[in-house]
Amino acid sequence: MKFSVCIDSVFRDMDMQEALSLVKSSGFDAFEFWNWRQKDINLMANVMKRLDLSVSTFCTDGGTLVDRESHKDFLEGLKESISVAKKLGCSTLITQTGNERTGIPRERQIESVVMGLRLAAPIAEEAGITLLLEPLNTAVDHPGYLLTSSSEAFNLIEQVSSDHVKVLFDIYHQQITEGNIISSMLGNLQSIGHLHAAGCPGRHELQFGEIHYANVIQALRSAGYSNYFGLEFFPSVEPAQGLVFAKSLMDP
Repeated sequence: MKFSVCIDSVFRDMDMQEALSLVKSSGFDAFEFWNWRQKDINLMANVMKRLDLSVSTFCTDGGTLVDRESHKDFLEGLKESISVAKKLGCSTLITQTGNERTGIPRERQIESVVMGLRLAAPIAEEAGITLLLEPLNTAVDHPGYLLTSSSEAFNLIEQVSSDHVKVLFDIYHQQITEGNIISSMLGNLQSIGHLHAAGCPGRHELQFGEIHYANVIQALRSAGYSNYFGLEFFPSVEPAQGLVFAKSLMDP
């Protein structure tokens, strides 16, 4: 299993070069972030090379999957995001459905998501990129978002039927939405391309809240999970302290 640090949550409002230096000095070799348009990509590439860091993933930008009229913009944004990914040596990209559309039957919006991903899959495949579809919780953090449950996300990518479209399983979000975390992950491990983790409730460090991350990580290891485990928490104390605890979970 590989670990990465989300610099936009763990080191929010911090200078990028300082954040990446702290990722490295905390014992991690990979990081991730959210919106690439808000980053100096040339500078990031140079700092990565100097520190010998890798990018595990970041978000696509442009359009929305819930609206068929927006698919053209989504695909153009995907192509731009792929160009950035190539520059950074990154092979996965996060995508989200967008919020529910008022007055449109939900099944039509789901069909639109499937259609958009089917259009995106060959573009991703040709580029050697895997798209990560992320369900989010609506109870606390993302009211109005379309895709909330992992089971529906797994069903969606099954309909898309591409090895280049998988699920980003966010443990924090799914603990709020549905619980039964370990069973949900292990029963669908082949469909999970990336994991996110934070303490729940609160979305703080992994040692806080009701999720026993030592057990979660051990179960994933035993099942053979080998993709990235992303640390996407918002620090309640000095950021490095949360990373020290997370680092202690990395050793088998």
